[in-house]
Amino acid sequence: MSYKKEREIALNAVIAASKLCMKVQKSLISDDSVKKEDKSPVTIADFGAQAIVNHFLTEKFDYPIVGEEDSSFIRSDNGEEIRSRILESIEEFLPEKTEEQILDYIDRGNYRGGAKGRFWTLDPIDGTKGFLRKDQYAVALALIEDGEVVLGVLGCPNLMSELNSSDGNTGCLLIAEKDRGSFIRTFDSENETKIDVSNISDLSKASFCESVESSHSSHNDSERVADLLGVNSDPVRIDSQCKYAVLARGDASIYLRLPTRKDYEEKIWDHAAGSIIVKEAGGEVTDCFGKPLDFSLGTTLKDNTGIIATNGKFHNEVVEVARKVLS
Repeated sequence: MSYKKEREIALNAVIAASKLCMKVQKSLISDDSVKKEDKSPVTIADFGAQAIVNHFLTEKFDYPIVGEEDSSFIRSDNGEEIRSRILESIEEFLPEKTEEQILDYIDRGNYRGGAKGRFWTLDPIDGTKGFLRKDQYAVALALIEDGEVVLGVLGCPNLMSELNSSDGNTGCLLIAEKDRGSFIRTFDSENETKIDVSNISDLSKASFCESVESSHSSHNDSERVADLLGVNSDPVRIDSQCKYAVLARGDASIYLRLPTRKDYEEKIWDHAAGSIIVKEAGGEVTDCFGKPLDFSLGTTLKDNTGIIATNGKFHNEVVEVARKVLS
């Protein structure tokens, strides 16, 4: 089945939202604001990106949307200042929309997910700390049908076209559609290039990536897994679903997101787009016990524990060792 129209609109939505995020990051984040831990820039970009994406989606489709944000705070008296800054930043992207229309677009993301039918899931800024550091973050959008991810788009505005290059193009878009492969392009060109995971089959030569924040993934457990597998390289630590991006295009061979507490449930918007991009690039994605990710249970992956994604060459070995470490 083709999702051609959905692919086109989703891509345009992510491009527009990413451009808003780039504008906010460039104009509102200063060294002084980082020192003061001022989170207002990411709040502005978060709500603005959700409004833009939801505008694109609801203009063309009637599928419900699972989004991360709602407008209750910014509608309140306490949110008046931040509301005005959101409206100001978004004006060039939605020039003819009223304040109420923009707030309504934000609130279109109030669906709670489920096992039947089609719905979108959106993370308007995945990797908020990376965004504030002017490092990696992603605008992540996916289409889920009957509990299965069938389309994913990642906008990665700060990701180099080559991970270790200092002179490559900055900013990547990754797109995957079920049974049609994964592709990458820049923000400045519509030319798409098919991507594939790495073909490394020797674990001693494999590299792995994980979250920058140890609160998101247990670095100690990851180190133990790497040691037991005989992985010699240092981990590549990246914020957001950019980890899925570097895995899908072959810059890393393993992505570990090992749970930091037993009761944590992964959010579907944190993994839907990235997981299909890796799978369509030839990789494999499961939880830490080898179970497929179940996107049919609402807004969380409540039946899964952690995430393991690989190039597929040694996925079972990684899962087996991770299971031992976690138990």
